[in-house]
Amino acid sequence: MSVEGTWHLSVSTPVGRIKAVMELHERDGLLTGVARGAGEEVPLSDITLDDGRLTWKQAVTRPLRLNLAFDVTVDGDTLRGTSRAGRLPSSRVIGERRPAGEQRA
Repeated sequence: MSVEGTWHLSVSTPVGRIKAVMELHERDGLLTGVARGAGEEVPLSDITLDDGRLTWKQAVTRPLRLNLAFDVTVDGDTLRGTSRAGRLPSSRVIGERRPAGEQRA
């Protein structure tokens, strides 16, 4: 299963819905990626894919400075799961893989 591509994410947080775009690439069996949203671009770290379960970490500064840990299940071109920021409650994450360069309607 490949998770490479451009993913449009929606994270339902206590402060509202946050939209982001995540790009994942695989090279020599290693996943790398970046996320863009809220006016910033951040690298993804500790990206793992195990039997349809995708996890990664990222640090953001907007709207708050947080270290986030994502845990989602990938099913084809959709993903669903959670994002967690330390002791804060988990936030629901949904996403859809889109062709590179496609604008969201």
